[in-house]
Amino acid sequence: MFRLAHGSPVPLVAQIVSGFQHMIETQGLKAGGKLPSIRQFAQAQGVSVFTVVEAYDRLVALGLVHSKPNAGFFVRPRAAASEPAAADLQVRFDPKWYLRQIFESRALEIKAGCGWLPQDWLFKEGVHRAFRQLAQEGGELGGYGSPFGHADLRVLLAELLAERQVRASADSILLTQGSSQAIDLLARHWVKPGEPVLVDSPGYPNIHYVLRFLGATMLPVPRTPEGYDLPALEALLATHKPKVFFTQPRLHSPTNSSAPIDQLLRILQLAHLHDFAIVENDIYADLDPGLHPSLASLDQLQRVAYLGSFSKTISPNLRVGFVAAAPQLLEGLATLKMISGLTSSDLTERLVLRALTEGRWRKHLGKLRTRLAAAQQDVSAQLRQLGFELHTQADAGMYVWARHPDVPDAAELSQQAAQNGIMLGPGHLFYAEPRQSGWLRFNVAFSGAPRLWAYLGAQIQEAV
Repeated sequence: MFRLAHGSPVPLVAQIVSGFQHMIETQGLKAGGKLPSIRQFAQAQGVSVFTVVEAYDRLVALGLVHSKPNAGFFVRPRAAASEPAAADLQVRFDPKWYLRQIFESRALEIKAGCGWLPQDWLFKEGVHRAFRQLAQEGGELGGYGSPFGHADLRVLLAELLAERQVRASADSILLTQGSSQAIDLLARHWVKPGEPVLVDSPGYPNIHYVLRFLGATMLPVPRTPEGYDLPALEALLATHKPKVFFTQPRLHSPTNSSAPIDQLLRILQLAHLHDFAIVENDIYADLDPGLHPSLASLDQLQRVAYLGSFSKTISPNLRVGFVAAAPQLLEGLATLKMISGLTSSDLTERLVLRALTEGRWRKHLGKLRTRLAAAQQDVSAQLRQLGFELHTQADAGMYVWARHPDVPDAAELSQQAAQNGIMLGPGHLFYAEPRQSGWLRFNVAFSGAPRLWAYLGAQIQEAV
């Protein structure tokens, strides 16, 4: 049995909980084993009964023990929770896998194909400070937040958008549970089954999945190293009448390309001529060190609904995103938001607000951009050394889109890599239409492991 340290700054209750937790995890107390009675433990350790009661209650809440009336507290039997070995994984590289399984905790050591940043690249210190500030301030825990989201955060977002040359008031901003909810709300607002919708090709898989679920007819607009294939877009508009174009002009996923201003202006001209709306997914804007124009800055939210998120820079776990759009559009989106999930979390929105205003946010962004730029150079050099062709060479953003002439099917390579603990991003996941693809998306923040390049080199050598 462990002994309590009465002079320790660690509270006695916490010592009791951690002590029993360690005994249970190391099999010092096995499943079904009985804990000392409350009075017996209190007398042996020289603490009050109330202290032991609180500790035992916490152990019950953690699911480690359970109580039996008039019998005491016993270790709860627990199901095995071991991760499957990488060699046993049967990964299904399809859109459903990307939407769900890629976010699950798996025994894949190297996550070169994932869509998020490592924890130590995020604004961890700012979030911790924000937690402490909110704990000190207290706040409302009962009730729900505003349908449009926390008012002070919307005011701050309006100021941040002004820096991107987008004129928006707090009334033209709706907070959402990440950009994915924003995409879903806009798709349900505009899209009916069978209706044609323009999408990037390749493009953002979440958008494709939402539109496929709604029964939309997707019209793929090819992405080039320079941005868009405008002749292909104009050909689609000549034969179809789409209501909306879901697109990502800046640091596009998966190609990491950015469209120049002349292309953005032409797209807005075509939108006016053919009367379609634009959903601009700009979730990587904070990773762009330059003040590049957006569709929203050129259009000022007349035809453009502008999406943003803090998942890539603060924390994906906080799930705070937003839509900036004309107020009349937001009224309809707010209603859909309430129908599907009531309000977004006022608590997490207040956390993001504190993180943005605690004084170190811009320094964090500068550091993050510098790290990504260095990783872009390193990963691009590694890929070229192995004979890969790069779609776009950039000094910003999270991704490199590349293919090798001796790897015609990236899905097959990715399946083999998964058996070796490596997650890759095979190209076919990013197309709206079924196709074989040799392209791979590399997340530069997760692609620094020498074992990744050794593995790819060996596979390419074998394929030659």
